[in-house]
Amino acid sequence: MNYRHRFHAGGPADCLKHAVLAVVLERLKAKPAPFSIVDTHAGLGRYDLLSEAAQKTGEYKRGIARLLAAADLPAFFAPYLAAVRSLNGEPERGEPRPLRWYPGSPLLARLLMRPKDRLVLIELHPEDVRLLKREFADQTNVVVHHADGYLGLKAFLPPPVRRGVVLIDPPFERANEFAKLASGIKRAYRRWPQGTYLVWYPIKAKAPIPAFHRALVESGIRRLFLAEIRIRASHDPNRLQGSGLLLINPPYRLDQELAVALRWLAETLGEDKSAGAACRWLVPE
Repeated sequence: MNYRHRFHAGGPADCLKHAVLAVVLERLKAKPAPFSIVDTHAGLGRYDLLSEAAQKTGEYKRGIARLLAAADLPAFFAPYLAAVRSLNGEPERGEPRPLRWYPGSPLLARLLMRPKDRLVLIELHPEDVRLLKREFADQTNVVVHHADGYLGLKAFLPPPVRRGVVLIDPPFERANEFAKLASGIKRAYRRWPQGTYLVWYPIKAKAPIPAFHRALVESGIRRLFLAEIRIRASHDPNRLQGSGLLLINPPYRLDQELAVALRWLAETLGEDKSAGAACRWLVPE
């Protein structure tokens, strides 16, 4: 999968991972103590949905645009959509501004975190690193590292502030990405077992997802929760059917909230009768 996120920004996969990330950050903010956010494959801070890349695929029209237009939006998605709306400006004469800007996970985190919290961004692509540094040039609590995200799991964990979340969202450009991801998660967990982890992966026809899950279950990781949505059926091994998140140490009762929220998300974004959601503990509390 040759993956540059500017083609996929605001699509269904982003709606899943960014909505959950927003809720996790809100839960962390419920306590006054500062926290750390480590984003291992940061990408860009923001994406222009009017760009040629975004318009070519139109994925945001099947993702964030549907959520913004939904009349029955569950409260679960409110922090996420509030951040997206804030990036696009205040409404004029009661009408929302046209949707143009979409926050990548770095900017979403920065919009939701507090001045005392700390954001560590890791990105390997040199052009994306340059744009990230420009985006956050005046942010003293944001640091950008030009490095491989998997190496960052070793170099930057545990963080100085031992409370927080790690987002692992690889581009899945390599044939062995699932094996590499499992190895990276196990290494990170050994270094910081108290952290909350959000791990995104694509669901495709021939993706080795059962083996990936099995490797983590057998690793000794505790409190491992699965959340998946499927939006379409496809036998094409290169076409996305949906996406999943593995959550390690999710906040209290988030598992129950996800079960309800993801059913709604699958119904809202689904393209055929195969659309649906799956939520369950792989390794219970």
